[in-house]
Amino acid sequence: MAASSSYRNLLRSGSVVTQSMTLQRIDRAERQISASPDDVYRAFLQPALLERWLPPAGMSGKVHEIDPTDGGGYVMSLYYHREAPAMLGKTSKHEDRFRVVFDHLEPRRQVVQRVVFDATDPSFEGAMKQTWTLGKVGQKTTVSVVCENVPEAIRPEDHAAGLKSSLRNLAAVVEAAD
Repeated sequence: MAASSSYRNLLRSGSVVTQSMTLQRIDRAERQISASPDDVYRAFLQPALLERWLPPAGMSGKVHEIDPTDGGGYVMSLYYHREAPAMLGKTSKHEDRFRVVFDHLEPRRQVVQRVVFDATDPSFEGAMKQTWTLGKVGQKTTVSVVCENVPEAIRPEDHAAGLKSSLRNLAAVVEAAD
């Protein structure tokens, strides 16, 4: 495998791993959260909670519609706060809109979903698969996410920062609920 088509980046401070192979990039992130798997799982299915934890730093979110069942999903927009964001949105200058399909929902254990961005740029095409796994460790829950088929236009360092930020937000939202 050529060096330019394969890399591995481990950011130890945030437990984020990015790995790319010839055709498909896989990004991973993990965090321990002081909340039950029930509370964490609920945050994936309730619009008000999704809006609070999923947008990374510098963004806010709006769930436009949701069907929290296997085969269901949601439509959501993330909005950049700054007038002139460092990166333009995928849908418009200040917006990233996407659709999520829930491929598998296993209460307290796992959410498997496909994310499709509403973008005209072909480098955002395709469905990114996200597998969120919840593991009980004592009084905490380990939340792991594996993102497969990450669109090439999403830079690994930006995705790593976004995943880390969203996991930090998720912890803040569900830990505050306890």
